[in-house]
Amino acid sequence: MSSTKAAFIGLGNMGYPMAGHLAKADFDVTVYNRTAKKVEGWVKEHGGTSAETPAKAAESADIILTCVGNDNDLRSIMLGDDGVLAGAGKGSLIIDHTTASAIAAREIAEAAAAKGVGFLDGPVSGGQEGAEKGQLTVMVGGSEEDFARGEAAMQSFAKAVTHMGPVGSGQLTKMVNQICCACSIQALAEGMNFALKSGLDAHQVVDVISKGAAQSWQMENRGKTMVDGKLDFGFACDWMRKDLDICLDEARANGAQLPLTALVESFYARIQAQGGGRLDNSALFKLLAEA
Repeated sequence: MSSTKAAFIGLGNMGYPMAGHLAKADFDVTVYNRTAKKVEGWVKEHGGTSAETPAKAAESADIILTCVGNDNDLRSIMLGDDGVLAGAGKGSLIIDHTTASAIAAREIAEAAAAKGVGFLDGPVSGGQEGAEKGQLTVMVGGSEEDFARGEAAMQSFAKAVTHMGPVGSGQLTKMVNQICCACSIQALAEGMNFALKSGLDAHQVVDVISKGAAQSWQMENRGKTMVDGKLDFGFACDWMRKDLDICLDEARANGAQLPLTALVESFYARIQAQGGGRLDNSALFKLLAEA
């Protein structure tokens, strides 16, 4: 077992397998999750230890990794009375993998610095499948020194780990990722719906055009499944809408124009209103197919 002690806070669809890869890479891992059953299952599968609070998990850790739902969740597990910063020791390093706002990242980095704790914002792309396979892409904001300290831990569950600049840069890069993903999914949904309305074999269409200029990850992985009504993959409409709201808030602050993103965000809102918030984000196709 490695002498590097790590804590992992948040064992959801992403965090559970990410923490597992960290343990397999010989880090000495302590885990915390609000739902105790998840913790029990993880410890039984991967070993390591559990803690009753984020503060307890962070107490003896050299590196503390977190992956929760949104800004409010992040502030709660970081800044609360039993939060990470209540237990983190001077000289330790926090790496947050939540997709959150750059504002929240900078706020927590400032609070961490006041305690002599390093901070990196490291949102990930690749979804649940990427987390399970250890093939995530991590975009990181923070100092070069902190990045060098945390890179090995992130490499345990990633195919690419890239330093993007100061704190907040990881979150800003993830916003670009989500803008591109959401708009690509909408374009793919429209194309597939057009193919079906035209009497074409949509599967064959995907096979053909994915060899040309229209090729994309979304097309190769979601083109056929959306047509087949398979909408049980790991990244829900609820989460995509949350991410797009973050993008739109940031755009209002920096002056960027996101007309297509705003439109696609409204489509996700419609899916939620119809009770489909937990469907995979490729459910954009349903709005067209059922119109």
